[in-house]
Amino acid sequence: MLLRMNVWRSLRGLPRDLWVLSAATLIHRLGMMAIPFLVLYLTRELGWSAPRAGLTLGVYGAGAILAAPIAGRLCDRIGGLPIIRASLIGSGIILLVIPFAQSFPMVIALVLAWSLVSEGGRPATLTLVADLVPNEQRKPAFALIRLAINLGMSVGPAAGGFIAAYSFRSIFVVNALASLAAGAFLVAVPMKGAAHIRSLNADAEDTRLGTSRTAVLGDRRLMVFLFATFLVSAVFFQHEGALPLFLVQDLHLSTAFYGMLFTINTLMIVVMEVPLNAATAHWPHRWALATGSLLFAAGSGLFGFATGPGMIVFGIVVWTFGEMMLFPQASAYVADIAPPHRRGSYMGAYSLAFSLAFAVAPWAGTAMFAHFGATVLWASVFLVGVVATVIMLQVTSEEPAEAAAAA
Repeated sequence: MLLRMNVWRSLRGLPRDLWVLSAATLIHRLGMMAIPFLVLYLTRELGWSAPRAGLTLGVYGAGAILAAPIAGRLCDRIGGLPIIRASLIGSGIILLVIPFAQSFPMVIALVLAWSLVSEGGRPATLTLVADLVPNEQRKPAFALIRLAINLGMSVGPAAGGFIAAYSFRSIFVVNALASLAAGAFLVAVPMKGAAHIRSLNADAEDTRLGTSRTAVLGDRRLMVFLFATFLVSAVFFQHEGALPLFLVQDLHLSTAFYGMLFTINTLMIVVMEVPLNAATAHWPHRWALATGSLLFAAGSGLFGFATGPGMIVFGIVVWTFGEMMLFPQASAYVADIAPPHRRGSYMGAYSLAFSLAFAVAPWAGTAMFAHFGATVLWASVFLVGVVATVIMLQVTSEEPAEAAAAA
């Protein structure tokens, strides 16, 4: 009880601007349902094959790959808030158009544009959160943002499951309206301390773009972490591609059940993530990251034994503990090792690894499912997660990037 009181007290001490950002995030996530149902929309509404639908998710990931480093670099120059506003409003407009697209080239073009605009907000949000708080408040700050994300996700995908049963096209409209509302909220509500502004005179020697890129690529700690992040994210993103197909085609479960899994996942996170991370705050980075990766692997591996909803729910519970351990720790780790004047670039690199996995994993998972079946798929996903766990154990916070760059 005392631990929980201390945890929530730490959240109450966070600055007003962070609560404003969290409120906008909640509004956005309450209607976020298009991505989880994209594969089912393409296969059932447009009649596409599973590999082609998976390829479309890969195109979304490819757009995110391009968006992440560009947005990260822009964050170092103009701050995260303008990028977040543009991302929310722009993606809302594109989502309104997607249901009118029927041809393969048009859908691909719109999904790519949607990705470029939407995914630019990811590194911008991570950077803005780190900019708004001092080091000692960083973990509670990331916990608050994830709390907003998961409160929204406890509603959005679940509602999407029922909306999809009525009209797949309606999920894009609802998602668009939520995105536009969140963007309008951030425009209307002032955030006086949110701009990521530095004195040009004080930081002139640190804002050279070529130096920033070299520092990011030359940081061995970051590179090891990003490779492991790519692998474990490939495990994570199976829930966007292969998992819904497995549930509907092999186990003959409904889209509403698939949406309910998001509710289980997010309600667990809302109730347990902040206390869990507070209890493990003293853990070395590598232990928390490796534990999260292993739980992801185990939860996904359990899907291979499923013959009905029970084992799927059990796997999601294990998988969710991995998510609660891994993602807050990963964001805090990148923020800890990044030099302040290159934080956007580091967060962009982190988002890039995540996006690379999104470009590859849904396509690879749906193709493997179509050609080799569920047993081979989930066994392979488990092995990838184990490899990620071993690599995460090599992660270190030693030799700060500032010292390495100075040397």
